[in-house]
Amino acid sequence: MKTIALLIILASTTLILFTHPLYHFDNTTYDVRVINGFSNNSSEPLVVWCVSSDKGGIGGRALQEGDDYSWTVESRNLFYYWSSSRFVCTVKWGGKRKRFEAFRDRYRCGARRQCLWLVKEDGFYFGNDEFNWVRHFSWI
Repeated sequence: MKTIALLIILASTTLILFTHPLYHFDNTTYDVRVINGFSNNSSEPLVVWCVSSDKGGIGGRALQEGDDYSWTVESRNLFYYWSSSRFVCTVKWGGKRKRFEAFRDRYRCGARRQCLWLVKEDGFYFGNDEFNWVRHFSWI
């Protein structure tokens, strides 16, 4: 019985090791950016404040049109299920306020290792490059 349990554990571990890409086993960095994508030349800045699940507050910025707030996340964990830090940002513009996860897992950032957020008047857009944006949610 112990031998069967040991074989199952060994087979499961081997399967996991061979089905996950090798870059999951090194210290990988990811670029995270929040970009002010307003197009109406708003005189009010976009205020961004972010915190990490394990490092606390990383600070904030007041962004004018076209400005961005960026930082690097280093992942030291082996697998997605034990992913590194999560970064939650609160964004304020005039009387509007929205909170969202800017970085939550390595898979979301893609092969380019970029988690980019473009904040516009009509909502929040996510992309792995600066050309392909998908609207994830509105201000409401």
